Amino acid sequence: MKKLTAHTFANFNSTGFTSTGFTSKFAATLLLTSFLSACATAPGNYLDTSRLKDDGQHQSQQANETYPVHLIDGPLVAAQAQAQAAAAAQQALPTSRYSDPSQYVYRLSPQDILGITVWDHPELTTPQGSTLSAGGNTTQSIGGALQQPYTAALPGQADPYGQTIAADGTIFFPFVGRIKAVGKTVGELRDQLSTGLVRYIRNPQVDVRVLSYRGQKVQVTGEVKTPGPLAISDVPLTLVDAITRSGGTNSDADIQRVRLTRNNKLYVLDANRMLDQGDTTQNVMLQNGDVINVPDHSDSRIFVMGEVKTPIQVPMLKGRLTIADALTQAGGILDTDANPRQIFVMRGMREHPTTPDVYRLDMTQPDAIMLSSQFQLQPMDVVYVGTAASTTFNRVLQQVLPTIQTLFYLKQLTK
Repeated sequence: MKKLTAHTFANFNSTGFTSTGFTSKFAATLLLTSFLSACATAPGNYLDTSRLKDDGQHQSQQANETYPVHLIDGPLVAAQAQAQAAAAAQQALPTSRYSDPSQYVYRLSPQDILGITVWDHPELTTPQGSTLSAGGNTTQSIGGALQQPYTAALPGQADPYGQTIAADGTIFFPFVGRIKAVGKTVGELRDQLSTGLVRYIRNPQVDVRVLSYRGQKVQVTGEVKTPGPLAISDVPLTLVDAITRSGGTNSDADIQRVRLTRNNKLYVLDANRMLDQGDTTQNVMLQNGDVINVPDHSDSRIFVMGEVKTPIQVPMLKGRLTIADALTQAGGILDTDANPRQIFVMRGMREHPTTPDVYRLDMTQPDAIMLSSQFQLQPMDVVYVGTAASTTFNRVLQQVLPTIQTLFYLKQLTK
């Protein structure tokens, strides 16, 4: 078609723009051009399926790269469940020093504060009535300090009256001298003190206890109510214990992907499997230097787009979400605009964005409802509902009609 210029319009005006044949040809050409470019000009959501190699429907081969489409059916859902079970069984878990909590023994560390009692010898015994600073303007007795939760250090804690293990791992005790305490249990240290005092005290009765556990700790961060350090004590500290003693989780916490950093290695643990399914392998025993991070749901979202009533991002519920869940959260598909044969799931965009895995659910089939409630989505999946062909045609028509009406009115005005 020739380009319309001011000179052309001048010729139109000189002839009164009354040529019915020209107007009809112009309108027909405009309509044909619009319909041929329907995919490019249609407003609203539209997915170009020309690059999808779908075995479920015939499509011509394209020169561009194609993405194989896996039809969601019963065997695919069963294979998915088996793959998830196998992945859970092969999950890498951190190694622990103790295979069973009953074998756990606390060994003394630098900065631990000890209380030592020698019966019938108060001059050698840690004073029971003395006080220590608890921060601010308050003080408390050593007995009160012993009643504090061993997982939280006292605010502004000063050394109570006792034996603080030095950085070199030793303590000094009268008549015995400087002895090594680090790496020993309280029982081993007690026996060593008793052996050292036997030359000065007949049949010494010695007791050793830890007044403050300060030498070993773990860090708890992220979506917990009270993040911060937790002390390792003579009671084994597990993952669930750490989360509970940090005040529990916030409403946006994702306990299915709790991150444990140990010895410069990252492990992802599912605390919910412990709580819901009793999987004790996830409730690992923590050790000194561990860092626990409870993330939010930002990395476990599902995106629902296309011909749905409310395009939305949906957080996974306890690590699980199906296509039916996602579509329900989005208000369902549009009755007049959606193509129920084109419920696509795009997966793997984060790991390999140029070659995503594509799945398609045909909602017109009798078993589609069951499949939609069984196919498990994965974090960052995109659920896309395709557009019906009639909807695309109507949208193109809505764009063309104003142009035709304008030409018609222009013709009438120039008569």
